[in-house]
Amino acid sequence: MMLNTLTRKDQLKHMQEVDYDIVVIGGGITGAGIALDASKRGMKVALVEMQDFAEGTSSRSTKLVHGGLRYLKQFQVGVVRETGRERAIVYENGPHVTTPEWMLLPFHKGGTFGRFTTSIGLRVYDMLAEVRKSEHRQMLSVDQVLEKEPLVKRDALLGGGYYVEYKTDDARMTIEVMKKAAEFGADPVNHVKADGFVYDKGKIVGIRAEDQLDGETYQLLGRRVINATGPWVDDVRSHDPEAKKGKKQLQLSKGVHIVFDHEDFPLGQAVYFDAKSDGRMIFAIPRNGKTYVGTTDTFYDGDDKEMPAVTADDRHYLLDAANYMFPGLDLRDSSIESTWAGFRPLILEEGKDPSDISRKDEIWEADSNLITIAGGKLTGYRHMAKEIVDLVTKRLESDYGLKFRKSDTKHQPMSGGDIGGSDNYWPYVQRMAGRAPSFGLTVDDGREVAKKYGSNTELIFEIAGNLKDTAEFNRYGLPLAVHAQVLYSIQHEMVYKPTDYFVRRSSDMYFSIDKVNQYRDGVVELMSSILEWDDAERAEYEAELDRSYREATRPVAEK
Repeated sequence: MMLNTLTRKDQLKHMQEVDYDIVVIGGGITGAGIALDASKRGMKVALVEMQDFAEGTSSRSTKLVHGGLRYLKQFQVGVVRETGRERAIVYENGPHVTTPEWMLLPFHKGGTFGRFTTSIGLRVYDMLAEVRKSEHRQMLSVDQVLEKEPLVKRDALLGGGYYVEYKTDDARMTIEVMKKAAEFGADPVNHVKADGFVYDKGKIVGIRAEDQLDGETYQLLGRRVINATGPWVDDVRSHDPEAKKGKKQLQLSKGVHIVFDHEDFPLGQAVYFDAKSDGRMIFAIPRNGKTYVGTTDTFYDGDDKEMPAVTADDRHYLLDAANYMFPGLDLRDSSIESTWAGFRPLILEEGKDPSDISRKDEIWEADSNLITIAGGKLTGYRHMAKEIVDLVTKRLESDYGLKFRKSDTKHQPMSGGDIGGSDNYWPYVQRMAGRAPSFGLTVDDGREVAKKYGSNTELIFEIAGNLKDTAEFNRYGLPLAVHAQVLYSIQHEMVYKPTDYFVRRSSDMYFSIDKVNQYRDGVVELMSSILEWDDAERAEYEAELDRSYREATRPVAEK
């Protein structure tokens, strides 16, 4: 089944008629991974997400599939081993949403890392994470560090380490995993909120759900319900008396990132460095003509019903850290082009700072049969999904005498990843770029589409080719590539609101704010026409887009 907005209501009606093996609550990367693992085993899977797919934590990370080098400092060897090895698996399964990124780790006199500790730490990291030989760490002299990145602070510089992480588009990775789950028969749907459970003899056998777009209610039945709602797992557990008895609970942490244009922060090399004020490790990463810096890590005790705001203190902490490590830049609040903030759902450990709490995931099973998964990292989503679906498989085979296949996602490309592995990625991109003009697109358009959509590029090309000579195309004033991608996102990625497209399908709100300014009116007009919004809906969605824009650009607006 495709994630087609135009057939979304028919899908919901169909879902009421199915007896599912599992119903997943939560459409972030964890829920998407569970849906893929379970559906590939032959399970009947439903998934509901109260917002858009990846709207919570899974679109607000540091956008790295990384092994967590800093966890070595905390002796979390298991976390480093598991996530380090998963990096390579994610890369091979989705090279269009994951890119190797050499990371420079400079060390200065009096800093967190020295030459010896850096060398040993990176060597252990290579070993634990089973890093491929071509990506083994290198140790650099002062001159070599400055050659890699001249902006780095020269005073008291002693050298650096050089190792590989993986840059990703977290929201696109989530939607690609979700689309592949749908290909295996899963029924995922966004903007549907689970607001209660269905019971039989004290056991949960389904959920009550409300469509957030029109208020219609549904009952979805399943042999097991999995709570994979990230920051909201405790809210979901609160609806079940048995799950509420669990002793463990979440502690939310807030992470903030700030984005600069390349002209203001001309970083050529990703850098991982310690902040002057507290020694916390910070990333500065170049991306598509921008540079982003993050992240903060502070306990959050506010309202979890909305995403946290980026405060002046958050911005100044990151500005101070960046200006300390890159002293020639004089970055200011007015230099910030956009920002984002998100929650990290940590499992509470009394007396520990946010950065010291383990990122290990845990599974909690209530007497009511509600299964909750909490904690974990973006990188480890596939392994987390395997763990929880292994548990569900045991329960369903024991309780119902059902039989399912074993987990088989280690070599399963996500949607768009069917290009023959990472070695074929760039040749594929160049080949598709060369074909783009025959569909009315430029070579550059074709290259950008192929880089983003991988093996789904053909579908966007076909949409563009069918569109280019029509009156419909000329009506909205959008470039052909943008128009085709908006149509694709509606037909294949269940986009309903402008924010779904600008924030999570394109990431323009974070990394191409000029495109939001330039194309928003045309995109809104196009979506309104296709999806037949009434006046009230259009006003609501435009207001939501305005709020999202203000949240992303508030530092600029305040100036």
